[in-house]
Amino acid sequence: VQLVESGGGLVQPGGSLRLSCQASGFTFSSYFMGWVRQAPGKGLEWVSDISSSGVNIGYTDSVKGRFTTSRDNVKNTLYLQMNNLKPEDTGLYFCANRPDIASVYLTWGQGTQVTVSS
Repeated sequence: VQLVESGGGLVQPGGSLRLSCQASGFTFSSYFMGWVRQAPGKGLEWVSDISSSGVNIGYTDSVKGRFTTSRDNVKNTLYLQMNNLKPEDTGLYFCANRPDIASVYLTWGQGTQVTVSS
């Protein structure tokens, strides 16, 4: 089982980035997928979850209206489109899987760094 994030980088405030998470080794279409981030010197913060079918999606309040989570169950890939980025969005972004919304995340990727700075 493996999750590999990509797409992070340095962007100015107001800019956009699209993160990807390539999954392998498990039945991607059967799992909820989530994004979790960690700001420098802080703990983990849940960002978003998407159901196995992609129909149900949730976001933490601070990213609603700016971030969009989607998935491609043919390509086994999870995405996070981030628009109007703010300095407080800076952090290491992880993707993770879980069998249902009530379960803990089972597998985590290595993370991709997002830095929002002028």
